[in-house]
Amino acid sequence: MKFIDPLRHRQLFLDDHAIGEAINLRRTLHQPTKYGPVLRPDRDRGEKYVQSTSSPQWNPERKCWEWWYNAFTTYGDISHNLYASSTDGLHWDRPGLGRYEWHGSRENNVAYSSEEWALCHILRDDIDPDPGRRYKAFFTAKTNFDRWPGISPDGFDWTVLDVPPIPSQDTSQLIYDEIGARYLATVKHRTAWGRSAWLVTSRDFVHWTAPELILHTDEIDQANRQHRIDAVVQDPTYLSPPIVDGRNYIAQLYMMPVMPYEGAYIGFPLLFNPSGPDPSQMNHTGLNQVELAVSRDAYHWQRVADRSIFIGVEPWNGGSNYGTAQVAVCNRPIVRDDEICIYYMAARSRGHRDLFAGLDPAIYNDDFFDDCGALYLTRLRRDGFVSLDAADEGVLLTKPFRVASDHLYVNAEVADGELCAEIVDAATLIPQPGFSVHECIPLQGDHLQGRVEWSKHTPLPREAPVRLRFYLRHARLYSFWLAAQKR
Repeated sequence: MKFIDPLRHRQLFLDDHAIGEAINLRRTLHQPTKYGPVLRPDRDRGEKYVQSTSSPQWNPERKCWEWWYNAFTTYGDISHNLYASSTDGLHWDRPGLGRYEWHGSRENNVAYSSEEWALCHILRDDIDPDPGRRYKAFFTAKTNFDRWPGISPDGFDWTVLDVPPIPSQDTSQLIYDEIGARYLATVKHRTAWGRSAWLVTSRDFVHWTAPELILHTDEIDQANRQHRIDAVVQDPTYLSPPIVDGRNYIAQLYMMPVMPYEGAYIGFPLLFNPSGPDPSQMNHTGLNQVELAVSRDAYHWQRVADRSIFIGVEPWNGGSNYGTAQVAVCNRPIVRDDEICIYYMAARSRGHRDLFAGLDPAIYNDDFFDDCGALYLTRLRRDGFVSLDAADEGVLLTKPFRVASDHLYVNAEVADGELCAEIVDAATLIPQPGFSVHECIPLQGDHLQGRVEWSKHTPLPREAPVRLRFYLRHARLYSFWLAAQKR
């Protein structure tokens, strides 16, 4: 009998890990709510496109969020690594650091510059007891795409470690994995399905495992590629890729940030759907959109909710949106105050300007190409990736567990129906005395931490393994858990 642990982790429904049986329930993926761009290009400094493959990092000493990012500029370069700070994660300052001269001035927010190294990701590590290793990062030599680990006391002065590099192509992601007590990175290598996601891990940030293939595209993605290109081309509110020639290109997995969350790993695979030729890289004409994947060990992954789009490209909307060609999650999302903050890169174009020659000059002009990409924030209710929904009446029977707390909580929306639960014997499925559905006090309303109670107010049964049987009517359930109090 396989047990779950709702005392240790909230039980979500991205996969069937907590589900014993579901009757008349639909698994629904929920797209996050877009707050809008939080870092735009500074055109006074020649910036055209800002991007980051790091998440904002909380600095408890300075009591602010720190964010390292890059900018493509009209000077034809990527202006080193830039730095921004914020007290709320919404409004960002670009403080003058005075560290490097750039185009004749030190009045800039350039945080790191090197003729030898490019800085890829930055991770603040408050677990490491050595303050000289408080910040960690991956670097690439400017001659290839392999990754070298580096350390810093402050995120500004870096030492690239003299260790063997981590093989990778042009994208990667880096996090600390609390589940496995290790550093975890996804890197990119090619398979028969083009760009694919591979995993490397380390206990000490010095010695890394060899890359292992964890996810690639397949025939389903190939069919989805055509549907997604067609959906944008046929909708006049969206911008079509500059070249759409109808050929059957391979859909590819461009990169995949990973988020350890409530005992599982949530992946944000970026699906690249090519639409036309680009002989140099097969990279610049098409659509990049984000899906969800889930794993219990970070090695074996499954896609979520029939590969529905989690963050999709945006309509043109008269030029107010940036994400018309690409949306890509920067790195690990941040859990704050019962919501999940997801920072992502949004781009109007991935290609060089020549690809757009002859297209509508009212759109494809200097304003389009000189203000082409921004960093966005989008937000999701806590646990809100997927829900189990009952349009009329549905029943969820959970996997078995042992009770180790006196309170059951749910994250649920019950607008005009109700949610009830009963505790049943794990083997016989007979309700425990005092905990039948008829003795449950119906839960109604929208609850991020709704407590499920029974009329007799007796302690939850602890003698034998049990299951929960939820009864939902016009309701959606995001998660459930046990706790001594709200958390």
